[in-house]
Amino acid sequence: MKSCKHVPPTSSNLKRKKKEDNGKEKKKKGRKVEKVTDVDIIESESLLENESDGQGFDDDSPRSNVVESVLQDSDDNDSGLIEGSETEEDIGFSYSDEEDIRTNGGATSKNSVDLSSFDLHLQHNLSKEEIDNQKNLKFSWDVPVIGVSNCKWIGTGENILEDFDTNSCHGLKAKLHEHWVDVSKTSGGKDINSSKQQMFFSLCSSYRDILHCNKRPFYLKGLEDISIMDAYIMHSLNHVFRTRDCVKKNDAKLSRLEEGADSERFRDQGFLRPKVLILLPLASIMHRVVKRLIQLTPSAYKVNVEHMDRFSTKFGGEEHKGDKENGEEPESADLQKSSKPDDFQLLFEGNNEDDFMIGIKFTRKTIKLFSDFHTSDLIIASPLCLVNKIEETGSNKEKDVDFLSSIEVLIIDHADVIAMQNWSHVHTVIEHLNRLPSKQPRTDVMRIRPWYLDEHARFYRQTIILGFFSNPDINASFNHQCSNYEGKVKLMCEYKGVLHKVLPKIQQVYVRFNIDSIVDADDNRFDYFVKKVFPRIKDSDEGGIMLFISSYFEFIRIRNFLKSQDASFCLLGEYSTQKDISRARLWFFEGKRKIMLYTERSHFYHRYKIRGVKNLIMYSLPERKELYPEIVNVLDGSENTACTVLFSPLDKFRLERIVGTIPAKTMVASEKPVFVFCD
Repeated sequence: MKSCKHVPPTSSNLKRKKKEDNGKEKKKKGRKVEKVTDVDIIESESLLENESDGQGFDDDSPRSNVVESVLQDSDDNDSGLIEGSETEEDIGFSYSDEEDIRTNGGATSKNSVDLSSFDLHLQHNLSKEEIDNQKNLKFSWDVPVIGVSNCKWIGTGENILEDFDTNSCHGLKAKLHEHWVDVSKTSGGKDINSSKQQMFFSLCSSYRDILHCNKRPFYLKGLEDISIMDAYIMHSLNHVFRTRDCVKKNDAKLSRLEEGADSERFRDQGFLRPKVLILLPLASIMHRVVKRLIQLTPSAYKVNVEHMDRFSTKFGGEEHKGDKENGEEPESADLQKSSKPDDFQLLFEGNNEDDFMIGIKFTRKTIKLFSDFHTSDLIIASPLCLVNKIEETGSNKEKDVDFLSSIEVLIIDHADVIAMQNWSHVHTVIEHLNRLPSKQPRTDVMRIRPWYLDEHARFYRQTIILGFFSNPDINASFNHQCSNYEGKVKLMCEYKGVLHKVLPKIQQVYVRFNIDSIVDADDNRFDYFVKKVFPRIKDSDEGGIMLFISSYFEFIRIRNFLKSQDASFCLLGEYSTQKDISRARLWFFEGKRKIMLYTERSHFYHRYKIRGVKNLIMYSLPERKELYPEIVNVLDGSENTACTVLFSPLDKFRLERIVGTIPAKTMVASEKPVFVFCD
């Protein structure tokens, strides 16, 4: 990584300077006492004070009577230790006066100073007007992406990239920055486009909501875009360490404060300790992220990594050949043992568990894995696991998900893979973030930031969504569930398409059908199939017809229709048993069944090679562009093979990923409804 200047965060891109009040500090008396009463918060010590590092709580602890609801069960949740907060040794980070100014906004003087983006974001007093304006935000500027000619960033509010300096890392703590550079040099820097990486880190450091859905994943051919993962890991570490520094230094100042003095300016905490939540689809991916996070943590903070052996055993799965964290691919000999595509093997060769969760806690010299969720700094989980815990709270009042109440940075990586699982889980998780806790946290009420008590925490939460592509569900979450007052930044790209990867020399006929409205789009698609497509299938004596369907709900609808027509068909759905799948494939190949229904999720998770396909009908286009040539290439190549694709104007985003952005625009807007491609 090219060494970049570490400068105090005074850039015009991040500036929102602290106002001078010449010693006239406004005391906020009588702030919504009813909010505090509803939460029923115990006035107690700082999050970082007077807790033991041993296992378990004291018998007379305020939380001892609800310990089962607050702590992870080691058998069910794999949490491991039962922990409190740190000892004095844990929180004794060394810091210089200079770093004190950069980190905590320089409370050493009543004159205004330039604050870090962390302080500027969290200390901002949100007005009612700003909240109301969240509904009217519009993307008003765009900036080309460095090194990528077909992509651009678009954003709301101030153009933070207009005067971007590619040689600076705004807002990053000096120790983190130095270690990041050292790690990059050690790995040869071959995986990092430094300007691109620094731009993305600056976007993260701006605390705006980010949607980046053109991130090259590690499992596709070519080099993984690991610079993006590094940037969001460094941003997470920076947020955690700045939070800890702020609390620690305010603890010291409060200890010297005279009794009765104003302590309003020391509000620096949320209800609970966890501040960063990272959502990932598979345990193997979580294993990669945690290993990289440990690698990017400065040595002074990781003299000891607790429970690393347990972590590797539980989540590591098969040891990958080569060092994929550094961009090296496994040995090709291993990939050639299977007939599955390379990307399938790289994605699913490790631990495929999709129900996992781990807490990570940073002390002075130790990284503690499997820490109690309520006292962790950072939580990494699958959406499914969190939804299960949320549902448990409905049936068991002793359970709670209060560790979600104070999340300030939410990162969703590999969103496209999560979409293949169930994006509604992500929607549920986001809906449960930043709610008032159901139980009494141990935080001193006088240290809680006012906007937590005002139930405005969701307006301060930064959400970063990363994936290989976007879809309507991902866009809906970004547009309607991300309400960061700072604004939004989104990556927009043009695509070349994947038609050149189709091997058979066959015609691919795209047929556009009209829709009455967005609400009626599914019905319009079904009606077109029933009236225009199925009669030709029914009247034909030819077999070998594959109906490819993207959505499971569409799959159920077509299945029921074929049953009502007494059609000869078999199924390959995501919930079919292995026995049924083997029987269906054999029947279809031998011609005992005329039609096969095949879903995108079934192909994504199994990559079956279906024999005997002569007529391919795509009822709906796949979300994942790399699956399109795989599906079309199942045609046996005889003279009578055919491929028909149904699409509507609402399929524009799927269409452009497959045929290319420019052809897609033409196909959606043209008066003629039929388009033919032939490689």
